Amino acid sequence: MADVLPLVEARLRSALGEPDARAAVTFVGTDRVEVLRFTEGDIVRYATLGMSAQPMADPTAVIADPVKGPRAELVLSVRAGAADTDKVLRPLAVLAASPQVEGLIVAPGASLDVGEPLWPGATFTSVLVAEPGGLVEDLDLDEPADPVRFLPLLPMTPNEAAWKRVHGAGALQERWLNGGTDLRDPLRRSVPLD
Repeated sequence: MADVLPLVEARLRSALGEPDARAAVTFVGTDRVEVLRFTEGDIVRYATLGMSAQPMADPTAVIADPVKGPRAELVLSVRAGAADTDKVLRPLAVLAASPQVEGLIVAPGASLDVGEPLWPGATFTSVLVAEPGGLVEDLDLDEPADPVRFLPLLPMTPNEAAWKRVHGAGALQERWLNGGTDLRDPLRRSVPLD
């Protein structure tokens, strides 16, 4: 099968334009992960490139299938200028490497936690993985490979993450919607959860 990453980068460019910055992170025992930055008006989008090079494998499988299995990249959108969000590059690379490092299958509804603020001064240490398809369309690959899905990440405060564990992702998203929460605000506070 052809190398997936040039196809993934082409899909990101067609959906988001030309990246204005990129950084690469390599963790011991993992493939290189890049994070591309796209700026459009007052919105900055960070997209991983490298997570989809291999399919995510079931951690209970004896042998990982080199072709079949879910593939994904992560996309985070925030408002520019209010915080030093470029520091999110390393945490995003950590999240993108988690399928290789921890054997996770990253899917919509999941919570991912980096254990530290996503950027300086952020109240967020984790993200909710949202449904794909809105911003960047899935990238179909040759059979029998699964398509690459571009999963939006929604930053969560520790209170929101704890509430989500009890009530579920759908209930938290409903709270955000009902509260008129600007999920792109890098300085936002937790939505009322009582």
